[in-house]
Amino acid sequence: MSSIKNLFKNTFIYGLATVLPRLLTVLLTKLLTEYLPGKVEFGEVSIIFSYIIFANVILTYGMETAFFRFYNDASTKAKTLSTALISLLITTLVFGGAAYLFMDQIAAVTELSAQYWKWVIAVIVFDTLMVIPFAYMRAQGKSTNYALIKLFNVVISVGMTLLFFTVLKDFPVIQNVLPTDKIELFFIAFLSASVVTFLIVIKPYFSKWEFDKKLWKTMLSYGWPILLAGFAFAINETVDKILLQKLLPVNEEEAEGIVGVYTAGYRLAVGMTLYAQAFRLGVEPFFFSQSGDKNATQQYALITKAFVALGSVALVAYVVLVDFIRPFIVDKGFETAMEVVPLILIAYFFSGVYQTLSVWYKIQDKTRYGAYISITAAILTIVVNVLLIPHIGYMASAYATCAAYGLMMVVSYLIGRKHLAVPYDLKNILLYLCLSISLSLVFFYYVRSELGIETWQTYLVGVLMTLVILGVVCLREKEIINKILRRK
Repeated sequence: MSSIKNLFKNTFIYGLATVLPRLLTVLLTKLLTEYLPGKVEFGEVSIIFSYIIFANVILTYGMETAFFRFYNDASTKAKTLSTALISLLITTLVFGGAAYLFMDQIAAVTELSAQYWKWVIAVIVFDTLMVIPFAYMRAQGKSTNYALIKLFNVVISVGMTLLFFTVLKDFPVIQNVLPTDKIELFFIAFLSASVVTFLIVIKPYFSKWEFDKKLWKTMLSYGWPILLAGFAFAINETVDKILLQKLLPVNEEEAEGIVGVYTAGYRLAVGMTLYAQAFRLGVEPFFFSQSGDKNATQQYALITKAFVALGSVALVAYVVLVDFIRPFIVDKGFETAMEVVPLILIAYFFSGVYQTLSVWYKIQDKTRYGAYISITAAILTIVVNVLLIPHIGYMASAYATCAAYGLMMVVSYLIGRKHLAVPYDLKNILLYLCLSISLSLVFFYYVRSELGIETWQTYLVGVLMTLVILGVVCLREKEIINKILRRK
């Protein structure tokens, strides 16, 4: 139980590392929706970020997860760090050089200005070079350092954006030097944060350089399915914005505006995103460090149930409060996509459950199964979007995201039980999932509509629903809660 307590401690710190920067990122979203000329420009920023996510997945090619796998192996630990660093350094610099050479072609294919790409390419390069240094921190259990640096990164991003959009507009001399395009200014601010953060975490690059070719090939063999899985995951996360831009039966400018509105609604699901991400950051190194423990499978089962139990309460509470939270995240005029919020919240809940269930293929070096599962979900995402976007617009994307992550969760459980005998408490897990999802959907699509948005009657019903799911969890898990809270 002490290792579980340590996991929850690290997850809490990683949660702060995720929540605090994202709270600042919420301010960034507010700045963008308020100061960019309109929804079209916000849509362009959203589409660019979709491409950044794809690039980050391809350029890391599963090396982050491979690093955790082999760093925890005593026979390969000494050379894992330098081998991973050298590998990513070379491939990233090659990418950066090639991308700048063909920047005009990239701009033509993506239908986005080369003026943006000259900054975005640099952002991608620096972000990729930071992957292993940050993974090294997590592997060493330096969760506090990780949290502080991540927070500092976002402080710079938000601070520079605020400076460019507001303060410097009153200094004509500086304005003559800077671009007038606010999207370009935003990515300059973003690059500034990436450069400063890279300089902070650069120390591992000055450690002893020792490239082990045999280990590198083994890491690539382990990592390539992670690359495929990550690419498919990126499809689930981002291809909807790109397909909306291409498939909506409206002109290009109007389509980009709709993408902006949908992205704003998507970002309102930030609560569950933060929860799932914080849990993943804490649990991934834990999986590998505990894989040799005789009680490992019992711990994996407990972790999964804990994630679902806490997530169930969080899901209902967030849905109840989302109308109160909305003005703090997006500016007026971007709230028309509110109807997607519960579906995206549920999708990220499923995604988090999938991450805890994925332990079986990661610790058994069967990462190809992760690729198969993710690719299947990506195909479902594309098919649903292509078939339904022309008819129901961005709701098709919300349904596709929810269905894809739900499929990943179910398939991972069904295949995983044949490879690793983890004694999941399926009865309670399903109870919490079904009850929380049902309460959330009933509240948002029925209670909220019948009793009115942000009325005291609506909030009263919402609070009662939250107390119901909280009470069910506490009653059924009181023994485990007491053990975790116990000092010894």
